[in-house]
Amino acid sequence: MKKDQVPQDNSKIYQGQSKLVYAVDETGHYAGVKSSGWDVESFATQYAVDDLNQQAEDTLAEVQQGKVSALKYHMLCARHDVLSLSQVTGFFQWQIKRHFKPRVFNTLSTKALARYCEALAITEQQLKEIPEQHDASFKQPSA
Repeated sequence: MKKDQVPQDNSKIYQGQSKLVYAVDETGHYAGVKSSGWDVESFATQYAVDDLNQQAEDTLAEVQQGKVSALKYHMLCARHDVLSLSQVTGFFQWQIKRHFKPRVFNTLSTKALARYCEALAITEQQLKEIPEQHDASFKQPSA
């Protein structure tokens, strides 16, 4: 894409910000260009967020029915999957899946819960909490 063709669609996902993209300048070299967004990218991002919200809502229903632990719901709210949560916490993926079982989760040590709390940027009380309804404004884990 040429520098003068970089989309400037003022996407609502950027909330007035811009992002750096690379495009070819007049001399044929790549150069950084600010973009205020692209409608196609905005659509794809919104679709992905809607899908994540649906997964979290479905999981919350399972938590409320006692089928899975609150850990799975909070994992999705922090935009993690089993692989990324494994990488952040140091637990094996099979361990995390096992911790999705309410009876196993309820026996986790304070030390194990602390690893999850740090990774999800929430308190132990919040981790154990089962919300009444899903809050679509996802929590972003702190880096």
